[in-house]
Amino acid sequence: MRVLVTRPEPDSQATGGRLRALGHDVVRDPLLVIEPLPEAVLPAGRFDAVVLTSVNGARALAERPELMTLRGLPLYAVGWRTAAAAPPGFARQVVAGGNGAALAALLRAELAPRSCVLHVCGEERAVDLGAELAADGHDVGLFTVYRARAAGHLLPATEAAIRGRQIDAAFHFSPRTAATLVGLATQAGLAEHCAGFEHLCFSRNVAAPLAHAGWPTRIAAEPTEDGLFALLST
Repeated sequence: MRVLVTRPEPDSQATGGRLRALGHDVVRDPLLVIEPLPEAVLPAGRFDAVVLTSVNGARALAERPELMTLRGLPLYAVGWRTAAAAPPGFARQVVAGGNGAALAALLRAELAPRSCVLHVCGEERAVDLGAELAADGHDVGLFTVYRARAAGHLLPATEAAIRGRQIDAAFHFSPRTAATLVGLATQAGLAEHCAGFEHLCFSRNVAAPLAHAGWPTRIAAEPTEDGLFALLST
């Protein structure tokens, strides 16, 4: 089976290697480029906890000088991959169930009344923690430490593989990469071709732009890379 992987580096390479180890062919085309924001400013004030909602945010935080002032606080991570990428030194690490709703529920259950949370994030966020926690009296400060820049076009090898109907399935890890593929494939006149193979998705939110384009989607039983790999064998 030949699988298209569109997630950013370095995860694209890691997923591609895992696919090849299982005997699959891989077409890698990272449709987002992760760029740190060195000009980001830590919000003023005292925080009761740090929250991470992405692996990219965890990696960016590890390179920030402000990290030293945050160590000693509890860290809440949206899922296990994000927790594994987080820098060490926090008072404790608590892991949610892998999506924004589960994270918000965890924070409501764990935080003391009127807590102040620091959300370390990118310019685009899958969950608005401020809105989710406002009714509970919690404040959320944003520390925006990276941006994800969309590619302007598909790689020539990707176009050739799609045009030649040589793709059997595509892995989709985020709504942004899914929407970017829809846009770039449409721009290249390949939307109809992309309707000819399966699109294996982390979640319903990830699948939404693909389904809207009329492309066949399947959703992992759990929002993990293992969940996507399980779809390949069913």
